[in-house]
Amino acid sequence: MKQVKAHEMKSHRLARVSEVIRETAASAILFELKDPRVKNVTVTRAEVSGDPSTREGVRLGHGHREGTAAHMHGLKSAAGFIQTKLADRLTSRYVPHVTFVLDDGVKKSIEIGSPHPRRERAARRDQPAG
Repeated sequence: MKQVKAHEMKSHRLARVSEVIRETAASAILFELKDPRVKNVTVTRAEVSGDPSTREGVRLGHGHREGTAAHMHGLKSAAGFIQTKLADRLTSRYVPHVTFVLDDGVKKSIEIGSPHPRRERAARRDQPAG
């Protein structure tokens, strides 16, 4: 049987906290930040470590490739502001440290959804001439 430390969160609480963090960060980025580098950034998910007292806390994935360096620099400079918003919203003893990472999931889903050139040519070939 796995021994759980007293300050580790259970999985359902961890999922709830992650969603609150994602919502709070997305709302702050969308409505409160004035930095043009972080406009049109989508917060796709929040990963929270199981131990809230550790310094590594939140990894917010965002799904934009264009201007990634500028986005990341803007998000890094806004991390303290977002962390303050999280402190206001969360009712826990510890406020997790916020870091941002690029989430390639959005790009991959767009690639999967877009037609492949070979399939497109084959579909045109199979269509009756009209």
